[in-house]
Amino acid sequence: MGQYEHSIDPKNRINFPAKFREQLGENFILTVGLDECIAVYSAEEWDKLEQKINQLPMSRGRSVKRYFFSNAVTVEPDKQGRILLPAELRSYAGLEKDVTIIGNRSFAEIWNTEAWNANQETSDEDFTAAMEDLDF
Repeated sequence: MGQYEHSIDPKNRINFPAKFREQLGENFILTVGLDECIAVYSAEEWDKLEQKINQLPMSRGRSVKRYFFSNAVTVEPDKQGRILLPAELRSYAGLEKDVTIIGNRSFAEIWNTEAWNANQETSDEDFTAAMEDLDF
């Protein structure tokens, strides 16, 4: 849970929040996420996701597997808690300088801060509809 704002340094690293590092473990996996962000998984959650994806029929799952797994990389924070953001993932998510890192249930997401703010402005109706579905 939560959200944190950071900047990408000249070596293409970000300081990954300690709270998330504690939950994700010593190493974690970055890959493409939905809505043009980077998804961040613990090894345990990655294994669960991999099992679900592997259950897809070959005809439907092959492109998902190729796209998802070919863009995945394992990272290990350095002593200062920084992780390197690979060029392909930075490009995919439009990350240049300011990023917002959010908690999203069992994983985290890294967003371009402007894109995150725009997403929050446009999702009010979706949020309201979902809360109504939950009888709130």
